Amino acid sequence: MPEIVTLSCDSYDRTVREAFEQAGGPDALAGFEHILLKPNLVNASPFPVTTHPDFTAAAIDAIRAHTDAPITIAEGTGDKDKETDEVFAVLGYKDLARCKGVDLLDLNHADLTEVSRPGCTVFSTMWLPQVAFTHCIVSLPVLKGHSMAVVTGTMKNMMGFAPPSHYQGGGWKKALFHRNMDGSIRDLNRYVTPHFTIMDATVGLKDYHLGGPRCCPEVGMILAGADPLAVDRAAAGLLGIDWRTVGHLR
Repeated sequence: MPEIVTLSCDSYDRTVREAFEQAGGPDALAGFEHILLKPNLVNASPFPVTTHPDFTAAAIDAIRAHTDAPITIAEGTGDKDKETDEVFAVLGYKDLARCKGVDLLDLNHADLTEVSRPGCTVFSTMWLPQVAFTHCIVSLPVLKGHSMAVVTGTMKNMMGFAPPSHYQGGGWKKALFHRNMDGSIRDLNRYVTPHFTIMDATVGLKDYHLGGPRCCPEVGMILAGADPLAVDRAAAGLLGIDWRTVGHLR
């Protein structure tokens, strides 16, 4: 099985399914009774800042071709002013959920459990939603640079699981992570990391995760793989960034 699949995007419907299947997505689902899709809905800005609902719809169709397990779209937005439910509505995810017959879950207010992991230097323990440990997590990030993490991909996308009740620490709902971004991302992924990733790299934001110039020319790719570190390293390359210069990817 290839570690990472990178395909030129013909259309979301066709390419997402091809990437999912070629990279071993059906195997990643095996044994799970529930599927959790984790788009990047950091705020209410439209694609390419956030994951396009049409991309998520294509992922749902690709998954349903291989399992009857119920699917939940889950996010905990980092927006300082809006709640996740508002972001779902603004970005079309409530309409998508009704159309596809899937559930929506606000991770910022989900039932929590406390866990610990050896070797974590930033978060020796963490409070995380219980669904992080019961569902197959399929991450659906977009290709973006980041002002603090250099690259934001599927590993940083896991910050949506961090509840503001424990990790706000400032204006943004996950601001506590900003004190040591690379170390926080590393530790978080020791607790909860995706079982599979499909990344929308059709456009790409080269410099800034909340806007700024798009990649020129646009990247035009879909990435998929079961190894989140490999996916993010490949994504860095698409942005012209050497992953060895990125703290949480080294």
